[in-house]
Amino acid sequence: MAELATGPTKPGRRASCVKREADSRSASRRALARGQARDERRGISDDSRSFGLYVHVPVCRSKCRYCGFYSLPADRVDAPRLVDGLLLELDRCERTGFCTAYIGGGSPSSLPVNDLLRLVQQVRRRCLPAAEFTVECNPGQVDAGFLEGLRTAGVNRLSFGAQSFLARELELLGRGHSVEQIGAAVTAARRAGFENVGLDLIFAIPGSSPADWQASLDAAVALNIEHVSAYSLSFEPGTVFEAWRRAGRLAAVDEELDRAMYEWTIDRLERAGLRQYEISNFARPGFECRHNLGYWANRPYVGIGPAAASCLTLDIREGGRRITNDADIERYLAAVESGRPAPAQTQVVSPDDAVCETAVLNLRRRGGIDLAEFQRRTGLDPMRIFADPIERYRAMGLMEVTDRAVRLAGRALPVADTILCDFSALD
Repeated sequence: MAELATGPTKPGRRASCVKREADSRSASRRALARGQARDERRGISDDSRSFGLYVHVPVCRSKCRYCGFYSLPADRVDAPRLVDGLLLELDRCERTGFCTAYIGGGSPSSLPVNDLLRLVQQVRRRCLPAAEFTVECNPGQVDAGFLEGLRTAGVNRLSFGAQSFLARELELLGRGHSVEQIGAAVTAARRAGFENVGLDLIFAIPGSSPADWQASLDAAVALNIEHVSAYSLSFEPGTVFEAWRRAGRLAAVDEELDRAMYEWTIDRLERAGLRQYEISNFARPGFECRHNLGYWANRPYVGIGPAAASCLTLDIREGGRRITNDADIERYLAAVESGRPAPAQTQVVSPDDAVCETAVLNLRRRGGIDLAEFQRRTGLDPMRIFADPIERYRAMGLMEVTDRAVRLAGRALPVADTILCDFSALD
């Protein structure tokens, strides 16, 4: 599963009002050139045109009970053919450089090692400028040779789907790894030369207590990792968990406990030196996920693969396009192998919508909306166009305003989705 709600999303706190479907292909060279020339005239920095690359590998050894995202069992997928298809689509992408690359899923590590390494090597060859190259891994699917291969191929960041450090919670979630394998995977990553390692964790698991969650956080901190993504479990349509909830076999954690767990997360990780830089993400200084920071800045990105999402918004003042690829491996492969694009949906983003999406995504960052940056990129003053919600939430103590930024106050974070909805449309 990818780290952010703009690609394939994880169960957790997300800006539910903003639909982050996207364009799976880059702009044409002519459109890109026009956009660059226009940006240069307007003084827009290169950062606003920097593309991230997301490669979606929707295969898993087994489906987790809480996961509502498209994936197939690895033993039912022709892995060499899938990798060939991903590279075909990437070859047709008219961008030759990306600022970040991220291979997620699913579980990319469920691919045969040679196939994953071939994918990594080819992505790296096409993304040489990328300063950050992440691959998601299941802790139970890696060993020393596997991780050394990734590091040699140019991967410099790993994200392990740990989810919990309690065996009974891992069993309930349907995870295919043990508690012991989490620590072993991190140790092997260090020996392979990785200096940037992150863990994904889930709180508010049914039946979980504050002590359970505190134990998981303490165990994660003890591994001295650089990054933690912590998400509240949600019951997604079509999942085993949702079916069990409807049948009365499983109950969601109540909102008060969910909130207490979230607040404990912020406190515990901050004390450990992992600074909260986004609603669900924490990092040591300098180890924030650059790829996801691009999403929250509403910079353009390209998604490759079945169900992949991309977004082209070179100039917010002119809007952009969002396209999602077909969420079916066979249809996707049939399309790319015949030379056809594989989008399932294409949507034009109006300038007003692009402005609102930028505000909502920026507010997910703990730094909030940078007033100067927002005005430079949109031509609009956020203090004026969002005056009503800003003043209302500032009066309630839920929003902080300085001469440089507008941001959510700490006490607003547990109810952030509700607040962000009020920034999703212009009056």
